[in-house]
Amino acid sequence: MRYHYEKPDFYLSQYGSIYICDHPIYNRCTLFKIDDLGLAVIQQRFDPEGKRTYWTEIDPWLTDPIYLHSRFKSFFDGRAKPDTDGLYPTVTVRQIMWALKMKPIPKEVWETVFDRSYI
Repeated sequence: MRYHYEKPDFYLSQYGSIYICDHPIYNRCTLFKIDDLGLAVIQQRFDPEGKRTYWTEIDPWLTDPIYLHSRFKSFFDGRAKPDTDGLYPTVTVRQIMWALKMKPIPKEVWETVFDRSYI
């Protein structure tokens, strides 16, 4: 039995798009948009040379399983809003995977979390 969501050997990335913005925490995210409502999803990365972490778009192999999940629409309806000055409500990939009851991706030792649900 798998305890973590594993990267498949073959995948498509049809849903979600990379969105470039001027958010204080990140400048690239994966944006799920339905009509005029949007929800930004971010994932933490590690730069071994600079020994720093940063937030950016999620892995492309995660976009379709998240968007096509049976609970995605209700989560989206509860969190998504129209953009405010080019920014959309934001969640981390872990927050959305836990909310959808998906197995999470493996946690790295350098990962941090947000104390609040709204970013």
